[in-house]
Amino acid sequence: MSGAAPKAKRGRAAAADAQLALDVTVAPRAAPVFIAPAGARAIEDESFPFEVLSDIAEAESWRKEIHRPIHYVHKWWARRLGTVFRAIVAGTLAPSGKDVMQMLYEPTRFPGAVVLDPFMGSGVTLGEALKLGARAIGRDINPVAYFLVRNALARHDRAAVKAAFEHLEREVAPQIRHYYRARLPDGREGETLYYFWVKQLPCPSCGNSVDLFSSRVFSQNAYPKKVPRAQATCPGCGEVNEVRYDAAEATCHDCGECFNPQSGPASGQRACCPSCSHKFSIAKAVRDRGEPPSHRLYAKLVLTPENEKVYLRPDALDFALYAEAEAALAARRDPYPLAEIAPGYNTDQALGYNYKFWHQFFNSRQLLCLSLLADGIRAIADAATRELMACLFSGALEFNNMFTSFKGEGTGAVRHMFSHHILKPERVPLEANLWGTPASSGSFSGLFDSRILRALKYAEEPTEIRLAAPRAKAEKVGGLSDPIGFVPARNFTEFRDTGARLYLSCGNSAQTDIDDASVDVVVTDPPFFDNVHYSQLADFFHVWQRHILGGEGERTAPTTRASGEVQDEDGDKFAKKLGDVLTECRRVLRPDGLLAFSYHHSRDEGWSAVLEALMRAGFHITAAHPVKAEMSVAQPKALAKEPIDLDIILACRKNGRARPVWNEAGLWQAVEATAGLQVRRLVERGRKLSRNDVRVIVMAQALRRLSAAPSAEAALKHLVDGEAGAIIDRLHHLSAAGVPEVDLDV
Repeated sequence: MSGAAPKAKRGRAAAADAQLALDVTVAPRAAPVFIAPAGARAIEDESFPFEVLSDIAEAESWRKEIHRPIHYVHKWWARRLGTVFRAIVAGTLAPSGKDVMQMLYEPTRFPGAVVLDPFMGSGVTLGEALKLGARAIGRDINPVAYFLVRNALARHDRAAVKAAFEHLEREVAPQIRHYYRARLPDGREGETLYYFWVKQLPCPSCGNSVDLFSSRVFSQNAYPKKVPRAQATCPGCGEVNEVRYDAAEATCHDCGECFNPQSGPASGQRACCPSCSHKFSIAKAVRDRGEPPSHRLYAKLVLTPENEKVYLRPDALDFALYAEAEAALAARRDPYPLAEIAPGYNTDQALGYNYKFWHQFFNSRQLLCLSLLADGIRAIADAATRELMACLFSGALEFNNMFTSFKGEGTGAVRHMFSHHILKPERVPLEANLWGTPASSGSFSGLFDSRILRALKYAEEPTEIRLAAPRAKAEKVGGLSDPIGFVPARNFTEFRDTGARLYLSCGNSAQTDIDDASVDVVVTDPPFFDNVHYSQLADFFHVWQRHILGGEGERTAPTTRASGEVQDEDGDKFAKKLGDVLTECRRVLRPDGLLAFSYHHSRDEGWSAVLEALMRAGFHITAAHPVKAEMSVAQPKALAKEPIDLDIILACRKNGRARPVWNEAGLWQAVEATAGLQVRRLVERGRKLSRNDVRVIVMAQALRRLSAAPSAEAALKHLVDGEAGAIIDRLHHLSAAGVPEVDLDV
């Protein structure tokens, strides 16, 4: 992404750069460390510093998009922490005994080493390998992942990118902003930041429209006890009233009606009609309607000329502008993609609300403005810049649709549509200003600053974060890594013969064009065996990327779903497909090559499937280290009773002369001893472990020992019939009580 710097910085971009540059120290420009990958590796050492690494990863996890912005130019799921993967890459290529933490803060280089990630996702492995001077091969079956990684790691001219954005700002932004004009009470004009909508259903009894409010409070501060001011809409006249966030009684300042701001017609899965008091099932009323629920505009948040924010009820201008947008959309030719939504675990909830096409996720004004912006991007002459702007456009979609909601004041205002990992229809959706203002959240212009400009700067001058002590303030360290910005090879032959640093491809990683024994290490993060199917969610972006850039190359198919994708609800199918990819990894790995990947799961099936896949592919596990996982705050984690905060790094080698001795008799004693030591190291570092965290550690050590079994069948029998549960209980009890005492004489 390297290129010329822009002549001047826009306000928000300057702030982003200032944040990125905060506390940066520049490492001394010592001679790079050149290490040949051979023999035992640092990641296989029991002393691998996972507990120290977890502290740094913890600091990174709170603001991943600040610390590794190149991997956040577009939405992807389960993006792993760059600090962790920098350590994994270094640990797989460095010899045993090398101090991995010291290497992280030296200008370490592995020239000529080839690193493969067959599940590249957002490209974290590739970015870290390239920064360490290695050559990188990335492959993913999903076209959206391939598209975002190609843009993130590409060579971009920053001045050209900025010029393209400024052209859109001159030519397209005024057309979009026209539809977000607002009239203030004193007659002046402001600009709408957000429109507030509520879903409506006809009452099955009287036919009157019922607003699906569960509460009349639609805006409050993210910290309501500190800032108790909130906004509620009157059920009588619709006026916006300022109330306490927890008020149970309020009087409308316009019509005088008394109402309870905490209650609304909808409660759970049922609603009560205010007109006739009939109670009905919301889901049944939606099904009976045969089309998605309608929406009613009930409030807006307006930015005044003095940059103050004011909540208002909609007026005649708002309805006129929306009607104008509807008419303009109807007059446009091919304004948006016409693509059906296929059934699936992650799409069925939207289909249940009668959303049958992807464009139904947007209202008419959003579709019109997206169409105007798409036309402007399509006209950009330079292919690389056009793709980057299309990537930005696609990324803005998750904040600009009718599946988003309002997070409140004091935080990023827009709760994006994937916060639940399913396509959950919002009963009170939020329509944001697509182009945006400096006060906007999730807008095209805001994401240009916070994602694109920040990523371009980071690509030119990558930084790492360092802690002086556990839970100390993180400092940024520069001068350690190569800049990022590459023209990827078009195939492996070109990568091999030209010495190119990067090769990207889109397709099933069970079949590649990579030569036998040509890869030094495979470092990856395979999909989980679970119900979050990335392709079902990624189709939302894919249909728009095809609409702007055409249906050629990796975008030929109308969907990103593919028969070869590894994610599967069936454990046997998951193991088979993961095993096929790992078998291909075994083929392309050098004889002394190493496979390392991160993983965690809360269910036995997830661990059994991984063990079966590894063993049938001809690998055994040589080391297993717990480390901080990617999420510190996320909706699914917040809802979990026993959240998992740890991943496991599994280091694996091909079966052969180095295969370990199978010790069936001492299996579970060895598992408990090693797992207990790892639990102790984490607890001594001050990390609190849930039972599922301890489970992850124990199961990983079980897999490590079981992978030496003579057959997958024998190993799986021990895993199912073993003593893991009792060990987990003992170690969790000890970890909760303090530093566990464990028998280490194994």
